Amino acid sequence: MIPQDYSRVNIEAVKPQIDCGRYPIKRVVGEKVAVSADIYKEGHDKLSAVLKTRKVGEKAWQESPMTLALNDDWYGEFSVTEIGPWEYTIEAYADHYRSWVEEISKKNLPGAKLESELLEGMAIIRKSAALAKGEDRARIESIIDAMDKAITAGEQQGAVDLGIGGVLHSLMAKYPDRSEGYELAPTLKVMVNRPISRFAAWYEFFPRSQSTTPHKHGTLQDSIRRLPAIKAMGFDVIYLPPIHPIGHSFRKGKNNSLTATPDDVGSPWAIGNEHGGHTGLEPKLGTWDDWDQFVATCRELEIEIALDYVMNCSPDHPYVAAHPEWFFHRPDGSIKYAENPPKKYQDVYPLNFGTADRAGLWQEMLRVFLFWIDKGVTTFRVDNPHTKPVAFWEWVIGQVHRQHPGVIFLAEAFTKPKMMRLLAKAGYAQSYTYFTWRNEKEEIIEYVNELTNGEMKEYFTGNFFANTPDILPPILQYGGRPAFIMRAVLAATLSSVYGIYSGYELCENAAIEGKEEYLDSEKYEIKVRDWRAPGNIVDIITRINQIRRESPALHGYNNVLFLGTDNPNILAYAKMTDDRSDIIVCAVNLDPYHQQVATIQIPLGTFDIGWDEQYQAHDVLNDQNYRWSGPSAYVELSPHNLMAHIIKIRRW
Repeated sequence: MIPQDYSRVNIEAVKPQIDCGRYPIKRVVGEKVAVSADIYKEGHDKLSAVLKTRKVGEKAWQESPMTLALNDDWYGEFSVTEIGPWEYTIEAYADHYRSWVEEISKKNLPGAKLESELLEGMAIIRKSAALAKGEDRARIESIIDAMDKAITAGEQQGAVDLGIGGVLHSLMAKYPDRSEGYELAPTLKVMVNRPISRFAAWYEFFPRSQSTTPHKHGTLQDSIRRLPAIKAMGFDVIYLPPIHPIGHSFRKGKNNSLTATPDDVGSPWAIGNEHGGHTGLEPKLGTWDDWDQFVATCRELEIEIALDYVMNCSPDHPYVAAHPEWFFHRPDGSIKYAENPPKKYQDVYPLNFGTADRAGLWQEMLRVFLFWIDKGVTTFRVDNPHTKPVAFWEWVIGQVHRQHPGVIFLAEAFTKPKMMRLLAKAGYAQSYTYFTWRNEKEEIIEYVNELTNGEMKEYFTGNFFANTPDILPPILQYGGRPAFIMRAVLAATLSSVYGIYSGYELCENAAIEGKEEYLDSEKYEIKVRDWRAPGNIVDIITRINQIRRESPALHGYNNVLFLGTDNPNILAYAKMTDDRSDIIVCAVNLDPYHQQVATIQIPLGTFDIGWDEQYQAHDVLNDQNYRWSGPSAYVELSPHNLMAHIIKIRRW
């Protein structure tokens, strides 16, 4: 059968899009989306193309012209100005007016007879006149009349000049005839998040450890008193582990012991007892009035609250009695506790997403999210999301965003790369990463380039945590204070989003032998710390965060440019704004034991610096000034006094 409806304009290879448009790309408010496509048709007609964008739910499209480069490659861009879902598409069409202008201009030679061509042109112009409104229509029609009179009077050149003149050209561009064109369908999606999802410094702490009295259970009031010091260090997101009632049955003792004493506080991840479950507050932390005061203080300090969202239940959780069908059962009818061999979590029952009551379970999990959003939580760090169906995350995040589009989800998914990527596609604004285990120069370069230069940059934002309560990397165990400084600089400058777990600023590194786990872990006991203990790096962390705030180049996530060095122990990279008004060069000693020296290759052309031009290199981390010139620079970095440079490039 001969097709009756088809397009003669082809639109292919549209970028960016994720899995043929199945998932949205990600941006934050104010960012641009650069779009490219292959657009062409048979024959020699001129083409025009427009990029069409709008927030989902709006009727009117905003249009901007696309530009033709070489070989049918077209480019355009648009900015997103509000949080929430957006959509975009491309409309391309045969531009008969521009094609006619080119044709008649080539034929307009001495002695040529162009009456037929002029009549063809007037027919094209009349179609646009019918689309025009008000004064514009009157102007086009007056030009048509003038052309007609010129043709009648035998003034061919005058008619040509009117038809191809600048006035008519601009009007025709405003009211093109798009009848012979094609609009890409279905539309492509963009999820626009708040800027803090792309630029933030996270600080994790346990409220129960904020007392100043050894062994005394801390409270939310103690936590309120701690907040100004955290803000002073420059952190803008406070991340709290679970703050819910903790189960009694099979409670873990210190160092994950199976036998707990009456004084052991248990793991906050074993949620639920007689005081409530996931919407409950651990009584030892205080009251709901205390929580409201904590939230109010965070708002005053311009700190956002991230809460751990954990789908674990202690055997004492109200769900166990009310909804036993939500759990895994052994053949003997008993409920299975959680395991991640060789680790066993006897104090935790995982939820079974294969339950016959899927609707009930899903709705309850949504209710928990909405409950804490109403309580002032703006971000959720979700525990082990890769062990739950991705379809659930796509649904529940979508439901939350319909009511609260500014809520941010962070995936704590240390799992296979493809699952980490899929969770980001399904709605997570941020994800934990493998940065924690990337120590060598080449593996850091390879991994960061994968995150920020490939397709992942369109939907995946890596939150570079330097440590967590679960993970004390070997480099921190053995590298001491220099390693803590080195990893803080890397995390805070390679990614625009990073975090530390409290105690990092004290360089705490006592580990269980042979494991990446803290000895005397805070997950199982209360820690009372001296925040000004000798050897702390509070001032360095504070300075790093101050530099981040004051340097627009460090607000970018996808703008890492690695620089060549002649020493595998020194990593150098740059970040810069598009207009080169802010250029940052970082040089980091990856060896926490020895001094290292290197020559760094400086990309003068990329920095818009002349070959023989002198420029200032101000190390804003250590407040040292250097005068550099030429395409290379020499650095010395030592664990004894200087582990890293964060250099701001300025012209003299």
